[in-house]
Amino acid sequence: MSIELRVPQLPESVSDATILSWHKQPGESVTQDETLVDLETDKVVLEVPAPQDGVLKEIRFKVGETVQAEDVLALMEAGKAAATTAAASSAPVESEAAAADEAPVLSPAVRRLVNESGIDPTTIKGSGKNGRIVKADVEAAIAAQPTQTAAQPAATAAAATAQAIPEGRVEERVPMTRLRKRVAERLVEAQHTAAILTTFNEVNLQAVSNLRVTYRESFEKKHDVRLGFMSFFVKAAVEALKQFPIINATMDGDDILYHGYFDIGIAVSSPRGLVVPILRDADQLSFAAIEQRIREYGEKAKQGTLSYDDLTGGTFSITNGGVFGSMLSTPILNPPQSAILGMHSIQQRPMVEKGEIVIRPMMYLALSYDHRIIDGRDAVQFLVTIKQLLEDPSRLLLEI
Repeated sequence: MSIELRVPQLPESVSDATILSWHKQPGESVTQDETLVDLETDKVVLEVPAPQDGVLKEIRFKVGETVQAEDVLALMEAGKAAATTAAASSAPVESEAAAADEAPVLSPAVRRLVNESGIDPTTIKGSGKNGRIVKADVEAAIAAQPTQTAAQPAATAAAATAQAIPEGRVEERVPMTRLRKRVAERLVEAQHTAAILTTFNEVNLQAVSNLRVTYRESFEKKHDVRLGFMSFFVKAAVEALKQFPIINATMDGDDILYHGYFDIGIAVSSPRGLVVPILRDADQLSFAAIEQRIREYGEKAKQGTLSYDDLTGGTFSITNGGVFGSMLSTPILNPPQSAILGMHSIQQRPMVEKGEIVIRPMMYLALSYDHRIIDGRDAVQFLVTIKQLLEDPSRLLLEI
């Protein structure tokens, strides 16, 4: 019995997807729930599994082609008997199918890196959960190879083309991913549709640093997660948003839409580009819950397994360029949000306290905001409130 493999229903606001890679070829046997094809959308990679055991008969769309919801991706012959017959008719197919069955399960991002590098994934020891291979494992394997081999990925990548030019110089043309295209569109949209201004301040993180040193071990032992700086910033942002609700609002035509909830977007770098997963109802989360969610999102971003629910919505965003060494920047709004907080590097600097010069861990903060609905006074006071809450973290517990 022939079965049609269709494009799954795409989330709202997503009109189409691109064929990223096929994991099986016509004539190969497949098992139920085995991933047959990866579809790339503006935000995430969708894995389309086999509905049941059988043999892949025909592929309707090639890699790089665009598909829409309910399009027929491929045809397969259902039933274990069909799979057995197909395997028996061709020894090479049987051999390839057996090899595929023995291959470790890889996320789309890891699979792409493996394919580009030419490394056999069965030779890589996974450090992820249940021995799963993560991106860092593949990168370590690439680094361990001889220089000649490590240099091959760029030359063998299917999507890239290299062209020699005079004096031995080389240029490489690589198509932008759908995610990168969408990020570019949204950033340009924000610049063209919002009146973006940025206000700056600096914060003394000595009190927060002292708390982290004092309770780091007991916190990690109890909650099985590291006590980082981000949970303090999320908590401070939520309290400041409560005091200045206009910062948490958005423009809706000629109206201002005030949100009575606090869904905080945390900008995360992934192999496919910048993504902003959402901490929903952040005002109801504990420090430990915030750190756990951020860790989970970071792992999902590396493995390419973030879902649309993880990325949809958000009323305010926080981005931390400091992890890359940024000292100061002007973050761009994440539409339709009206403001975004930028964190930066923590640097030991001389400060004057009570008439004496002392060394303190200082960070520059930047708040970019849409001046169409947010006045400068509110933006400045909002940022000052975050500064005060972080310099006296006890206020976060008392909510004052």
